[in-house]
Parts: sequence; C-alpha cells; structure tokens
Amino acid sequence: MDMDLHSLIPLLPELVLLLAGCAILVLDLFLTDRQRDLTYVFSLVALAAAAAAAIGVGGSSREILMSGNFVRDPLADALKVAIFVVTALAFVYSRGYLQARRLYRGEFYVLGLFAALGMSVMVSAGSFLSAYLGLELLALSLYALVAFDRDSGAGSEAAIKYFVLGALASGLLLYGISMVYGASGALDFATVSETLRATDTDRTVLVFGLVFVVIGIAFKFGAVPFHMWVPDVYQGAPTPVTLLLGSAPKIAAFALAMRLLGDGLGVLHGDWQQMLVLLAVASLALGNVVAIAQTNIKRMLAYSTISHVGFIFLGLLAGTADGEAAAMFYSILYALMAAGAFGVLVLLSREGLEAEQIEDLRGLNQRSPWYAGMMLLLMFSMAGVPPTAGFFAKLFVLDAVIGIDMVWLAIVAVSFSIVGAFYYLRVVKVMYFDAPVDESPLTAPTDAVWVLSLNGLTMLVLGFFPAALLSICTAAVA
Repeated sequence: MDMDLHSLIPLLPELVLLLAGCAILVLDLFLTDRQRDLTYVFSLVALAAAAAAAIGVGGSSREILMSGNFVRDPLADALKVAIFVVTALAFVYSRGYLQARRLYRGEFYVLGLFAALGMSVMVSAGSFLSAYLGLELLALSLYALVAFDRDSGAGSEAAIKYFVLGALASGLLLYGISMVYGASGALDFATVSETLRATDTDRTVLVFGLVFVVIGIAFKFGAVPFHMWVPDVYQGAPTPVTLLLGSAPKIAAFALAMRLLGDGLGVLHGDWQQMLVLLAVASLALGNVVAIAQTNIKRMLAYSTISHVGFIFLGLLAGTADGEAAAMFYSILYALMAAGAFGVLVLLSREGLEAEQIEDLRGLNQRSPWYAGMMLLLMFSMAGVPPTAGFFAKLFVLDAVIGIDMVWLAIVAVSFSIVGAFYYLRVVKVMYFDAPVDESPLTAPTDAVWVLSLNGLTMLVLGFFPAALLSICTAAVA
C-alpha cells in the first residue's frame, strides 16, 4: 500500500476527529468540573474543523485510496458534513441536561466524537472491510453511551439489549459478507461489482449472502422485523443519548446501504429491491400503527423512526438517481427533525423531572410559545404537512417510486402517512389545547435555545426552498 502525505489529504476529516478525540480524552483528565465547558467547546471546534476539512478536500471527482478501502466522492463529502452538523446539535442540546444530573463528563463528548468518526468511515467505505470497521466503531461508542448514566437501571438494561442484538446483527452481516467474498473473491466494492458483471457466478450463493447483508443493514436502520431494540433503547437511554442515537446514525445507515447495495451489489438490484419492498411496507405499517398506542413520547418517536425508515427504503429500492437523491434528502432531513424533537424534550427536562410522557408537553404554548412553535414545525414536518420540508421529502420519494411503475407502493405509503399524522397532531393538540400541569418557567442554556430556533426554522425554510438541499443530494449521487 503506497502511503504518502498526499494520499492522506482526503482522510483529513477522519484524522481531525481521531486526533481531537484522543486529545480531548487526555485533556479532560486534568480539568475540574468547573472547567468542563472547555471539553464541550473543544468538541464543537473539532466537529467544525472536521466539517471544514470535508468541504476543503471535497470536489466533483471520485478518489479511491488505501487499496480500494476508502472512497472520497461528492456523496461522502455531503454526508460527512451533515453528520458533523447533527452531532454538534446533539452536543449543544445535551449540555444543560448533563449538568443538571451530574453527568457532565468528558467521556460523553469523546464517545460522541468517536461515534462521528465511525459514521465518517462508513460514509467513505470502499470495501466490506472498512464498512464493517466503521460500523463497529459507531456501535461500540453507542453501547457505552446508552449505559452512560450508571445509576439508571433502565439505561443499563437498554444497553445490554442493544449490545446483544447488535452483536447478533453484526454476526449476520459478517456471515453475509463472507458469502459474497466466497462468490466474488474480493472485498472492495469496485472489484466485487466488476467480478459479478464479468463472470457467471453462482447466484444462489450470492443471493444467500445478500439476504444476510440486507438483514445487517435493516438492523442498523431499525426496520421491521429487526426493530425490536429501537423502542426499548430509545426509552431506556438518557434523552441526550437518544437524541444522538436517533439522528446522525440514520445518515450513516443510508450511506452503508448505498455503498453495500449500490456500489458493491448493484448487479443484484432485482433481488434486493424485493427485499426492501417487504421491509419498507412492514416498517410503514407497524411503525405508524403502533405509534398511535404510545403514551411515552420517546417510544412514540421510536416507532415514528421505524416508519420513516420505510420511506428511506422506498427511495433506495427505486434504484434510480432520483430515488437515491430523494432517499438522501429524506435521511438528512429526518436526522435534523429527530434532533430537534428530542432536543425539545431535553430542554423541557430538568433536575428531578424527565420529559418523557406526551402529557409532559401539556400547555407548552402557555409556558413558552416559542418552544411550542418550534415543536409544532418539527411535528408538522415529520407528518409531511406543507409547507414544511417533510412534505417535500415524502413527495420526492413517492415520485421516485411512481417513476418505476410501483404506484401501488406509493398508495400504501400515502395511506400509512395519513395514519401517522394522527399521533403527530396529538402532540400539537396537547401543547396548544390542554391546560399545563406544571406552571414553572422554562429555562435553558442560551446556545441551546438559539440552536433549537435554527433547527425548527430550518424545517420551514427548506419547505419553501427544498431545491437548496435537493440539488446537493442530486449532485452527490450523480
């Protein structure tokens, strides 16, 4: 492997995160509790530097490095910036919550940075090997974060469930990769794709391996029937961890699907398309229907996540440039919506009170019209109500599905979206029409309030100007 300084330049975002994470870990050992804000600030600076590096080394060309294990292309550039931005949102929202519960420790930010590094590696994966390494770095960081509150029995239980099921999914994914390797004799996506196109490989072995690869992807997305960990982990983890877990990793999961299925196994599109159709319909149905019965808003948003995964799969299964761009648009937008929704819950929580029940939002408009307005925009966007950005996210995906003559699938998606609108509007009803159960004033760090405002208003701005993000997505998948 020919390694020189020039070949490391495209890896600059990953190097920045790696060095910053190690430096902050050591620095935090010498800081007192009163100086902990330095860890917070340096973590945000590291993410900003990584995003700047991703933009700086980016370009319209495609570079393949490290013997085919690393890819830098417009898709990787755009998704990395989105991941770093959403991770920064999670850090800003979390600070006040962690301080109030004496969980304000540097490990939270270090693990968050390493999770972002794992996602970045997944986004630039050029082979099954690098994709798996990035996936495991992300998973190990999230396992620790879910159990971050050591005094919480629910958090420990959620972490064990997540770890056991995650290990099972990783094993299934590895088994699928081994089958593909046995059939193609290669691990990098470019060689695998060329081999499958050029030779008469035994499709039985390939399809058998493909099934396990799709299972691994479905688990990381939280798609039905591999969703069993999602509601329990979302509810049991500390809310800032749920915020991080439910947002940025969805962008990385989209990248994983694009790399594994599009770049590596695109020849088998007809086979994995049928699998994604089943996963999409099942996720849309179960996610939207079961969410109606939830009274815990974290579990409700967990089932909401499952339904949104169904829409992302609809864009991916189309197998067209428009479908991939629509799925990418949806993934980025959903990460922003989830960050904002969980961010409101984080800001509503205070010492001794967890804002986890839908009833905790009662009368929010009377207590803080601005908070209620931002949550309104986020809920409307998740429901797909115009003129919010969520409407166009669903519209672009449905257009891609209709474009491949699967009108029936679009009708199914629209039908379950109408069902899903009920539980989003229920949150709005509780905020605006129910009497508050708690008259205490709402206080939050100034930076978190500004970020929430930006987060919520982005749903409206992108609703009026969706082409601003869609053009980036279209150029990235071209």
